[in-house]
Amino acid sequence: MIMTAPAAAHKPVSAGWAGAGIMRRVGFLEASGLAYRLADGRELFRDVSFRVASGTIAALVGSNGAGKTTLLRILSGQLDAGDGGVTVQGGLGVMPQFIGSVRDDKTVRDLMLSVAPRALRDAAAELDEVELLLMDTEDEPTQMRYASALAAWGEAGGYDVEVLWDTATVAALGVPFDRAKYRGVRSLSGGEQKRLALEALLRGPEQVLLLDEPDNYLDVPGKRWLEGRLAETGKAVLLVSHDRELLATSATQVITLEAGTTWVHGGSFRTWHEAREARWERIAELHKRWDEEHKRLRELVFTLRQQAAISEDMASRYRAMQTRLRKYEESPRPPEMPRQEKLRPRLRGGRTGVRAITCERLELTGLMKPFDTEVFFGDRLAVLGSNGSGKSHFLRLLGGGEVAHTGVCRLGARVVPGLFAQTHEHPEWVGSTLVDLLWRGDDDRAGMGRGPAMSVLSRYGLGECGDQRFETLSGGQQARFQILLLELSGATLLLLDEPTDNLDLTSAEALQTALDQFTGTVVTVTHDRWFADSLDRFLIFRADGTVTESDTPVWDESRVARTR
Repeated sequence: MIMTAPAAAHKPVSAGWAGAGIMRRVGFLEASGLAYRLADGRELFRDVSFRVASGTIAALVGSNGAGKTTLLRILSGQLDAGDGGVTVQGGLGVMPQFIGSVRDDKTVRDLMLSVAPRALRDAAAELDEVELLLMDTEDEPTQMRYASALAAWGEAGGYDVEVLWDTATVAALGVPFDRAKYRGVRSLSGGEQKRLALEALLRGPEQVLLLDEPDNYLDVPGKRWLEGRLAETGKAVLLVSHDRELLATSATQVITLEAGTTWVHGGSFRTWHEAREARWERIAELHKRWDEEHKRLRELVFTLRQQAAISEDMASRYRAMQTRLRKYEESPRPPEMPRQEKLRPRLRGGRTGVRAITCERLELTGLMKPFDTEVFFGDRLAVLGSNGSGKSHFLRLLGGGEVAHTGVCRLGARVVPGLFAQTHEHPEWVGSTLVDLLWRGDDDRAGMGRGPAMSVLSRYGLGECGDQRFETLSGGQQARFQILLLELSGATLLLLDEPTDNLDLTSAEALQTALDQFTGTVVTVTHDRWFADSLDRFLIFRADGTVTESDTPVWDESRVARTR
């Protein structure tokens, strides 16, 4: 059950809203003893309790399938918990993960309404419906209904929110709301859609925000903008993100969902890993002590039972010890040990010629000016640049794909490329299960039996998905499967296009560890700043069409139209 503070708590104000002289109400979010069971009866989590105070940026982290999305739906009121409650003060603003998933015919106004409070959405729906009726008839009942709809729109804050939306569209799109509101959502990039929603929520009156992967589709300058806005806001914010740099920069509290419950680290994400390891050690010690005491009590019961069989005096002690053992077994056990399910790649690779890649006067048609570069065996090269600059085309060319180009691009001796595709688009796999793809073999990979196939899938956390079709997997599961296929391919040159985008934190770190141990060469396109810091060379596809090398990552290049 969701509880709210008194009515006044639902009317905080900020710049652009009516009542500018009224003090803004401090907001907070509190979850108490939340529990949820899946339709098949399995317990997803229990006793989930935490508080996000005003001015706190709390990161909700956990592995894929731990229940983060379900928990957010409960907190936002979209789903009922089996037990527990949620308290919100100051109004609640919610941004779902797929903000751009509205229908193709939707407009910017529809997008803005999708992150507005329900009262505004309902008032807008009624107003739109009556305006359509007025196109066919202007009888008195319809006009009266129209007047009532206008009044309801105003009472819900509609005229005030249009001022806010005007500020948001100017900031995100460079045009006022009146010019942007009927623009189709499909004409906006994913980053523009996210920026619009974030502008509206961060500037809006709601003092509690739930943000599900707000950085998705934002380039690095966009992520830095978001980090700056989060640092400035005084709101209570709970966010889910896979971007470790954003978490480390912005989060002031980390709420971890694992082993069917939550625990809270009251510090930065940069110190979260150490706190997590220390917690695991404490829980392991508690389990050890509990088991030792349980064993001791059981042995005493066994000993006293034998003695009671030959001595009436020992019978009462035996019964007392039985009671003590029963009460001990019925008492709360230590917290459940987290299941440390990790992605465990074994990317072996192999020795190749010294020059793994040679580019001479290479030009990808219409994308960049000719450039020269050499990549040597063992290099870890990051290809950086804004969207549309040709980075993915470059990787496809290195992987043997058909890409229009001039100049020379050749691989060295014994270099076997393996490509990880950002979009996970593999039409040839549609309809096939993961076991099918491994059992029968695919491309140049030798097929394996069902047993070995399930074994290798389990090592990638995909054991339960073996009989699931590839196209039905989540983005993170598809990413894991692609990495598995790279392992089996025998590639000595890994071409990775945004490999960490859909991986949870544990899997992303496991991939980095595997790449460190890989014998071969790695070329990767990435916007993941944390991942990029683990690489040693940086090839920059610049805004002016030139390609240069840098000693450090360059993130602030913006692609602009140019003539040749």
